[in-house]
Amino acid sequence: MPEPDFVTVTWNTNLTLTLCETCDSHYLLPSALFPFKCPTCFGAVLIEIEAEHQPNELLHHYAPEQVIPFTISHQELTAHIEQFAGRIWFAPGDLKPETLISRLQRLYLPMWLVDSGVEALWQAEVGFNYEIVSHRDQFDQNHGGWHSRQVTEQRIRWEPRLGRLNRIYHNMPAPALEQHAQIMQRLGQYDLTEAISFQTEALEQAVIHLPDRPPTDAWPDAIPAFHAAAAEECRQASRADHLRGYRWTSDYRDQHWTLLLLPVYATYYIDDEDRPQPILIHGRTGRLSGPKRASMKRARHTALIIVAVAAALFILSLILGGISFVAPPLVILAGTSLLGALIIGMLAITPIIVVWQYNRNSSNREREE
Repeated sequence: MPEPDFVTVTWNTNLTLTLCETCDSHYLLPSALFPFKCPTCFGAVLIEIEAEHQPNELLHHYAPEQVIPFTISHQELTAHIEQFAGRIWFAPGDLKPETLISRLQRLYLPMWLVDSGVEALWQAEVGFNYEIVSHRDQFDQNHGGWHSRQVTEQRIRWEPRLGRLNRIYHNMPAPALEQHAQIMQRLGQYDLTEAISFQTEALEQAVIHLPDRPPTDAWPDAIPAFHAAAAEECRQASRADHLRGYRWTSDYRDQHWTLLLLPVYATYYIDDEDRPQPILIHGRTGRLSGPKRASMKRARHTALIIVAVAAALFILSLILGGISFVAPPLVILAGTSLLGALIIGMLAITPIIVVWQYNRNSSNREREE
């Protein structure tokens, strides 16, 4: 069993290992943030895991090597949130920009970085650009008949190559979370060249989502990055302009795993069923991802108000109709009131249809993502 203070040793700061009992996510966070709601589901308060109860599979001695810092300004962040919350008809009462902003929390998502030596036999076709100059005759009666025009064509000469490769590649990325692909699809990718060396100051007032994929599980997703890096090096070594059909037989050795931390803001709102709806915000671009739900409660309340107005007009039409027996000119006003009551009454269903259609379309978009 690793030493209980592995967090302090590995992360060089005092963090607490916690668990969300609702979604089974694990986090590291400063003790000053307790009590703290789970930033993944917001369905429960995180609980501290005592040293004697910490699961062995969580105790990775994988230090954070790099971090992509938060760069979006508060003004830009506010503008993105206002745009997100302001486009929903009959939004839930809790879905307000000021509420989302008040619940913002910095969160780092993990991504594996792996170093490995690679020894491989490879083969491919490499392409070299070259030009062919020809002449094309063209008849132009406005310029005295036939003229010859020089034409330059760009072509590629392909040649087979094979060779042996023995290299060490550093910081090849691989997902550390099961939901990594879905999160990146919704938030947008991060530019990994913007990463800087990890400093403990980056963790101030921030929560770190621990990996739920061990390196052995993430390794197959790292191999394409090694393949692409090797292919590019082989192209450069061949001094070629293009490369195609790259194949290799590779062996890997001396793997070393560390973490890259990706910046995300997390917040939430409460829907009609009193369930939290999590929202994630890209820490550099401000792009939001989260379920948008209109409030059926508000739609029904609005529909009842419309029905009440229609009922009032209907009653007024009955009263005016009765009075019209002694004051015939009022029959026109009574008929107008009755027509208005019918039209307004039929409109009462509109808010419910609008909310139902909006929520249905939102759910379909989320499933497609």
